[in-house]
Amino acid sequence: MIAHGSAAAAWKAELLVMSGAMVEVHATDDLCEEMIGLLAAHGPGKIFHRNSSWQSADWPAFAIAIADAASDDEAAAFASAARTAGVPFNVIDRPAYCQFQFGSIVNRSPAVISISTDGAAPILAQAIRRRIEAVLPQSLSAWTDLAQSLRMAVVERLAPGEGRRQFWERFVDRAFTAEEAPSRRDEQLFLEELSSGAGRTEPTHTTIIEVKSHDAELLPLKAVRALQAAEIILFDEGISTDILQLARREAKRVAATGSSKPPQHLMAMVREGGQRVVWLKSDEFGSAHETAAQLQRTGIAVNIIPGIAAIPADDQRIVANSRF
Repeated sequence: MIAHGSAAAAWKAELLVMSGAMVEVHATDDLCEEMIGLLAAHGPGKIFHRNSSWQSADWPAFAIAIADAASDDEAAAFASAARTAGVPFNVIDRPAYCQFQFGSIVNRSPAVISISTDGAAPILAQAIRRRIEAVLPQSLSAWTDLAQSLRMAVVERLAPGEGRRQFWERFVDRAFTAEEAPSRRDEQLFLEELSSGAGRTEPTHTTIIEVKSHDAELLPLKAVRALQAAEIILFDEGISTDILQLARREAKRVAATGSSKPPQHLMAMVREGGQRVVWLKSDEFGSAHETAAQLQRTGIAVNIIPGIAAIPADDQRIVANSRF
């Protein structure tokens, strides 16, 4: 049950509907635009409005109860009614009248991430959510659906152990590096691999990331995602620790020399089949395009993610003093 038709109540109602709950809104006051839109979008199958107060509700019918109370007195009365009925309750923005807290969520349904500060700092939880939202591709939802549809075929055709683990690692790498949702062709390739009963060796691919600032927050999101999917990280001298920490912990980190020409042992490493390689390239040791050309001449596929340079201090002062 949701008590009242405010914007805050509508936000909680939307979360519940997205989680699969059936929501009953009890409100005698005017419904806000957000709540009206929610009712229109999802219909009576998932959410419906009763023009009656929460006091007259059928309390035993509810799994949980949420209210946007206008005062502490109303909050106390709502909490008392819910407690008497044995229904867990939450009064929005009034922690003293809550038996449970809502966390912020990152929704890539069926993959859902919840962030909670136990009610201590909701704004901090929202900031954490925004950071995670920025890193996870929107297409992750569709890739999760595909994983679910492939699950039975994987169980039937690959024995538990290394082969099954490697299949799912290739799947995850593809999901996090793809810029779009999976196509029918992607699904067909995975099914063909499973039908063969043997793992396939993917062509070597190298991503060169231009690093033009020591500030890790200036890395493009595409670069961060590439780092988190890489198995091998090559980095030029002077690349900051903060940037290297953005890579996944399991990745092998190898310091490159100060020459723009890759040494032979690095070239051999890059050529290994199935390895996803990222090179963090500083302009001080040759341009990314020069290095890419050298790798391409040896038959290695390369793409470049352009870097973002920090604004010089003098320009920062100009921007800070400007009026738009």
